[in-house]
Amino acid sequence: MGNSSEIYKITFLNKGKVYEVFVKQVYQSELYGFIEIEDYVFDERSQVVVDPSEEKLKAEFSGVKRSFIPIQAVIRIDEVEKSGVSKISSGDNITPFPISMVGGKADTKDS
Repeated sequence: MGNSSEIYKITFLNKGKVYEVFVKQVYQSELYGFIEIEDYVFDERSQVVVDPSEEKLKAEFSGVKRSFIPIQAVIRIDEVEKSGVSKISSGDNITPFPISMVGGKADTKDS
């Protein structure tokens, strides 16, 4: 995923909310179980109405060069023609995939 004109819409879970952001770079991280996203794109059109959700995202990701998103938090990755409005919505109807990061041994009982 490398052409500079490509834009990706990444939808992922974070703190019980669904984040939808637009980026120019997305790839598998060297950190096991993560994807990396870079070069955030925010809607820069001059508007009279300001979307508070997008403004919150701009503030949260200001100064962020790169984000590492756990692969189990990713809902969807789309390549899009142009960026849209980034937003945060409630994740009430989405349940994260259960995953155990602790390696355990199977219960073995000799009967």
